[in-house]
Amino acid sequence: MSLLKLDSIEVELGGHTIVDHVSLTLERGEIGCLLGPSGCGKTTLLRAIAGFERVAGGAVYLADQRVSGEEVHLEPEHREVGMVFQDVALFPHLTVADNISFGLRGASTVEKRSRVAELLEHIGLEGYGPRYPHQLSGGQQQRVALARALAPRPRLLLLDEPFSSLDAELRESLATEVRAVLKKENITALLVTHDQQEAFAMADKAGMMYRGRLLQWDTPYGLYHQPSHHLVANFIGHGVLLRGHINQNGCVETPLGCLHGEHFGSAGVGEVVDVLIRPDDIVIDSAGEQEASIVSRGFRGSHFLYTAELADGAQVLCMAPSHYQYDVGSQIRLKMNLDHLVLFHAGYCDT
Repeated sequence: MSLLKLDSIEVELGGHTIVDHVSLTLERGEIGCLLGPSGCGKTTLLRAIAGFERVAGGAVYLADQRVSGEEVHLEPEHREVGMVFQDVALFPHLTVADNISFGLRGASTVEKRSRVAELLEHIGLEGYGPRYPHQLSGGQQQRVALARALAPRPRLLLLDEPFSSLDAELRESLATEVRAVLKKENITALLVTHDQQEAFAMADKAGMMYRGRLLQWDTPYGLYHQPSHHLVANFIGHGVLLRGHINQNGCVETPLGCLHGEHFGSAGVGEVVDVLIRPDDIVIDSAGEQEASIVSRGFRGSHFLYTAELADGAQVLCMAPSHYQYDVGSQIRLKMNLDHLVLFHAGYCDT
């Protein structure tokens, strides 16, 4: 049984369609993530699931109960849905323990103390109960906000860019920690973020939204390696789309040579296609078949990300460990490291 099911939901604000026929499911205990550019409808979708926005079409189900839809709108306080926002909004005059127990209405003092102690252990802040929010770091405050949302044991937890105010290294480590806490609690969750690494660190399922539509709902691995839309390919990870065509032998002829491999996509023999080439699909190798020149490079710590120009002027991205350094203008040779080909019809429209 799905804990969350969205069945072609639409949300309109000010006469404009903000969420356009979005469908997805999350099983109990799964963590989902929505990626996409600003203004694509991610936060509005969360608000519709929570009940803060009414749907104009379709339906929202929680554990097979229809909570939004035609002539149905269960109020937010009755949905058993928790939310964590970018602004942690902890009560400054309350201790950590009192912040966490704030939503435990009806629980006895003993029950509150037990639940707070359990959650402080889960978030790695044992002994922090008597402290106040101003005595905590940003990451610690965010963990307390998570614990406060988890305290009543919601059916579903919604997280709206909760780590975006933190530095990049802390975001990824905290995302890993939050995933571990959610799994311990067996809480189903849906996260909104712009940060792909944060999504990959947390999610069992992930999707990309664009102009109110959900372009693909898949595993993070599937989004990266088998994007179903060229906008997903452009947004997730690094890569370029290289023009080519499929010959009679099923090989894709490109400026990188004739590429062989299992095709992912619906293109057939004779078609002009765009081939997704990731940096990890190319190896700099003195024995490689293709000549290229380095036109730019970016230092990434453990590796350099190079932009290489082929003989016909087409450019591709490739990586090499940072203890090997190639200067801009260097001549190199490239070897392909592809086992499957992601193809899109050439000139595929943006929507």
